[in-house]
Amino acid sequence: MKRLLSLLALVSGLLLPSCVPSLPATETGTLKDGRARVVFVHGIFQNGNLSFGLLRHRLEEKGIACYAPSLKPADAHEGMEKLAEQLKAGIDRQYGPKERISIVGFSMGGLVARYYLQELGGAARCDALYTVATPHHGTQTARFYGGKGSNELLPGSEFLKNLDQSQDRLGRMPIVSYRSPYDLVILPHDSCVWKRAENVEVSVLAHPLMTRAAPVVDDIERRITASLKPAASH
Repeated sequence: MKRLLSLLALVSGLLLPSCVPSLPATETGTLKDGRARVVFVHGIFQNGNLSFGLLRHRLEEKGIACYAPSLKPADAHEGMEKLAEQLKAGIDRQYGPKERISIVGFSMGGLVARYYLQELGGAARCDALYTVATPHHGTQTARFYGGKGSNELLPGSEFLKNLDQSQDRLGRMPIVSYRSPYDLVILPHDSCVWKRAENVEVSVLAHPLMTRAAPVVDDIERRITASLKPAASH
C-alpha cells in the first residue's frame, strides 16, 4: 500500500505544472525572412501557455519567433500520433511548410515532437531538437493513467519501438536531452538517456520544475541564440 501511494504521488507530479507561475503567451505575428523560429511542445495535461513560459519570454526578447500550440486532448488518450498531426498542421499554419525551425519538447512533448520529425516529415525542416525530461524509453508511472497515450509511454511499447527504429530519419540533426536524477515521474531515471542525443544531467528537484530551472533554461537559450540568427531590428 505504501508503495502504491508513493507511486501515485509521483504521478501527481505530472499534474502540477501550474503550481509555478508561467509568463503569458504572446503572438508571434508575421515573420520576416531570416528570423529564427522555435516551436515548443508541451507535456501531458498541459497546454501552450505552460511549460516554457520563461524560456519563451527570453527568446522573444531576443527577436526569436516562438510558437507554442495547445494540443488536444492534453492527456493524449487518443494517442500521441494525433497530437503530432496537430503539431504539424499548426507549424505549417504558423510558419509555412518549409521555413526552418528548432523544437523544444517537455516530457511527453519530446516524443510527440519526435513522431512529427521522424514519421511526418518534420526532420526535413528542423535545425535542432531539445527534449526536457522526456522518457525516450518510457516510464513506469504511465501505468497509473489510462488511454492510448499512456500505453504508448510505457517501456517497450510499440510506439517507442517504432520511434527507435526510425530515428535514422533525424539525420545529423543536433539533439540535446536534459534529465534530472531527482525526477520521480520518469522511472527508470535513465529513460531520458538517448544514445542519439547529447545527454545533459541537471540537479532539479521535481519533474514540473525542469522547464523553469536555470541550468536548463540558460543552456537552451545559449544554444539556440548561438545557432540561429534572428533578423536585425529596424
